[in-house]
Amino acid sequence: MFIRSERLFLRPGWPEDWQELLSRIADESVVRNLAKAPWPYTADDARWFASQPQDVRLPHFFVTLPSSSAPAELIGCVGLGEIDGEVELGYWFARAHWGKGYATEAARAVLRLAKVLGHRAIVAGHFIDNPASGRVLRKVGFAPTGRIRHRYSLARGYDAQSVEHRIALGAPSDCDDDNPDAMRAA
Repeated sequence: MFIRSERLFLRPGWPEDWQELLSRIADESVVRNLAKAPWPYTADDARWFASQPQDVRLPHFFVTLPSSSAPAELIGCVGLGEIDGEVELGYWFARAHWGKGYATEAARAVLRLAKVLGHRAIVAGHFIDNPASGRVLRKVGFAPTGRIRHRYSLARGYDAQSVEHRIALGAPSDCDDDNPDAMRAA
């Protein structure tokens, strides 16, 4: 599965991407904002992540910057996962690419796909000391739930406070296959 947005190309990771992945994520200021990535982030961690198969209902993508003169540059990751039985949006971007709107653009692209995949609500969170991630979530339509929970951060090695957010992707319409009334009316 691939997604093209205005400036970005989102694609699956491939095992041969591990070195570029390692060069982008092996930065403590990036990894400390993630729940499931260890610090230090090693070559073995990058090899493992780059070789992970796609889940059709919960895809994850390497975010790249296309170029006509060079191979597309890996700048981060975005995808869907599961937490406590709910679908969760997660992302990270290399520090050189912070503040350029890439996280917002990639998150919007994945949320459009999530709706197509039939997800009706998505959750996300950010550690309380990472307000920039909260701004990205609000820009793409998430609303804080008012809940702050303790979430374990592998990189930090302890539970940290996470500000929880949620977005409703919309109810099924008459055009959706899962609407039995629409099926009978046809």
